[in-house]
This record gives sequence, C-alpha cells and structure tokens, in this order.
Amino acid sequence: MQVVASFAVGLVFGLGLILAGMANPAKVQGFLDLAGPWDPSLAFVMGGAIGVSLLPFAYAKRLQRAVLGAPMSLPAVDTIDLRLVFGSLAFGAGWGLAGFCPGPALVALGTGEFKAIVFVIAMIAGMGMFELLNLRRRRTYASSKA
Repeated sequence: MQVVASFAVGLVFGLGLILAGMANPAKVQGFLDLAGPWDPSLAFVMGGAIGVSLLPFAYAKRLQRAVLGAPMSLPAVDTIDLRLVFGSLAFGAGWGLAGFCPGPALVALGTGEFKAIVFVIAMIAGMGMFELLNLRRRRTYASSKA
C-alpha cells in the first residue's frame, strides 16, 4: 500500500510541477530575474504551496507515525549555521543558473530534456561530494575526540 501511495503522491506532485511551470527553466529564470522582465507567477505557486502545507506540517509534528504507519521523519534541527547558509546559497545559485531545483529537474528528466540530464548528473555528483566531505569531517571529529 505504501508503494502505491508513494507513487500516487509523486505523480500528483510531478503533475503539479508541470502545471505550475516549475519544470520549465525559462519560467523559473523569468521569476528569478528581478532586473529583467520579471514573471511573478511562481510566487503565487510557492505561496499556495506554503499555505496548503502549514496545517498538515503542524499536525504531523505531533505524530509518531505517518498515516500509512511508517515512522514520522521530520527535520529535528532548527538552528541556522554556516553549513545551512552556504548550502542555501549554493542551492539558490544552482537554481538560478540552471532554472531547476531537484524536484522539477527529475520531472524534466522524464521528458529527456538535455539540460535536465546535465543538471541531475551534477546534482548527484554534488550530493556524493557532500557525503564524502561529511564522512571525512565526522572521521576527523571522531579522531580528535579519541
């Protein structure tokens, strides 16, 4: 049941991204280009997404298990540190340069768009590099404690 629900939610999410124009890099870059012909339509998409998710996330924080029984897994850290700030800057720069963020890039990948293929390869490489650096940092921290 969980696989079917995950597929259905992913399908609805992907269709929503397509309908909202988030899988179209030109539309995203038009939203991010404040100095050029700015397209504010994605602000309404983001505002709507935030508005729709506020109550379910507030409710989910009180649950131990998800609706279908899986353990609830929400972020526990709520501090702003340098890693978060630099990660956010890197995410924003990548989003602005490519016109994709991870979800819409995967949707566009399904269409075979070359730009999405390059973005997803770079995204996977970046995630792998983060994991390697994070592992190295943890090992360095553990050895300094010993």
